[in-house]
Amino acid sequence: MGLGRTRAVSLVGLTGHVVEVEAHLAASVPGFVLVGLPDAALAEARDRVRAAVTSSGLGWPQRRITVNLSPASLPKAGASFDLAIAVATLAGAGVCDPVRVADWVHVGELGLDGRLRPVRGVLPAVATAVAAGHPRVVVPAANADEARLVPGAVVRAAASLAEVAVEHGAELDDVPDVEVALAEEVPVPPRRAPDLTDVVGQRAARWALEVAAAGGHHVLMVGPPGAGKTMLAERLPGLLPDLDEGEAVEVTAVHSVAGTFRPQDGLLRRPPFENPHHTATPASVVGGGSGMPRPGAASRAHRGVLFMDEAPEFSPRVLQTLRQPLEDGELVIHRAGGSARFPARFQLVLAANPCPCGRAVGKGLGCDCTALARRRYFSRLSGPLLDRVDLQLEVLPVTRADRAARAAPEATAPVAARVAGARAAARRRLAGTPWRTNGEVPGAWLRSHGPGPGAHRDLDRALDRGLLSLRGADRVLRVAWTLADLGGLERPGPAEVGQALLLRTRGQGAA
Repeated sequence: MGLGRTRAVSLVGLTGHVVEVEAHLAASVPGFVLVGLPDAALAEARDRVRAAVTSSGLGWPQRRITVNLSPASLPKAGASFDLAIAVATLAGAGVCDPVRVADWVHVGELGLDGRLRPVRGVLPAVATAVAAGHPRVVVPAANADEARLVPGAVVRAAASLAEVAVEHGAELDDVPDVEVALAEEVPVPPRRAPDLTDVVGQRAARWALEVAAAGGHHVLMVGPPGAGKTMLAERLPGLLPDLDEGEAVEVTAVHSVAGTFRPQDGLLRRPPFENPHHTATPASVVGGGSGMPRPGAASRAHRGVLFMDEAPEFSPRVLQTLRQPLEDGELVIHRAGGSARFPARFQLVLAANPCPCGRAVGKGLGCDCTALARRRYFSRLSGPLLDRVDLQLEVLPVTRADRAARAAPEATAPVAARVAGARAAARRRLAGTPWRTNGEVPGAWLRSHGPGPGAHRDLDRALDRGLLSLRGADRVLRVAWTLADLGGLERPGPAEVGQALLLRTRGQGAA
């Protein structure tokens, strides 16, 4: 009888759990049993591991093998346990040193020829192992760069099971040569970063975009086709500051689990930008899928921008599922196999036409839509969703005077510098709190740190007229604080609250 132990990592969302992999070899009828709540892909590891061991020239033990994944009550998913199962089995058979094997965490999928294939989620898996006090990790060669991004990790990259076995004391006359399994890389053509100088006119919309970037506010832009809504949204990430170390690790971990991370690029330092098509399903936007959920576009946009063009054309189910992350900054997805949490603190940018034909601008003389069609089209954006959007502005068509203007539009760099200054002021004010931007501050704090004398007059009038809910009033105060930060003021006054009210109500609060 032999017993081998090593460790692996199970990911549920971005939350990792260190799993002890035990292999018990008994002198009985040969067989292989895998227990510990494995999913279908993990249950198939029995055949992959047996083929990989024999292809590596190590010899498969003719005993009854029982592999337990502990804790047994935690669901396990994926093929990343293959390497740990194989190493624990070889340790139980006496091929590898059981003491040396127990000191390492093994992550990787095995091919039938014994090669190690890359897997998703290596960054959060290695971070979990290091945090649990197990810094020594064996990963496939294709995941080595990603694993080494974790501070304190001792990473051993291997191309095959035979290499790992020899490292753990196995005696092999000749280590079979296998082709290193590399992650599939999609070439990304070089592209110039979008700059605000490309946007003609739209002074009001550009200013609103600066306010949104400075405070981390959500935006709704309503205007006819060709007015520049998409161009403005694509340039918002360029106004945002670089991610700090903690944010970069968190964002990179999300993209690692999603399979969209390129290890050769290093940690993701720039805010991401996600632009799902209006035919996207709820699972593709908020996450999901069969078995354990995968992150969707909302989580991939964490600490960045989620842009939804033609927002009324999205499914109501997709739009309504955004209400949770807009309030909480995270998504909780429940499935039969368990629940997963993904961070989703993004800036939402919605773009919409004023009507189905898009020509209801000004007096609307070119619009053929009926009044009922207009109301029905825009009512697809529900009140509870719009109530969570801080800035709601009209984007008017570009005029001939805008096209003829000789002065070059302001570039992204000076606007980004002003945004950085405003965010620094907000961080100083919010020091000691869990919030980083004005867009995250709750209503209780806003009401206890009110604006200057007389600043509530316009806000109270809008509440009395029914133009704002109490949540909407709190969001007006958030924008007012951002305007004060941009203006270098200690606190917002009546002018800042009035401007914030106009940005919130698309001009209706001016009366």
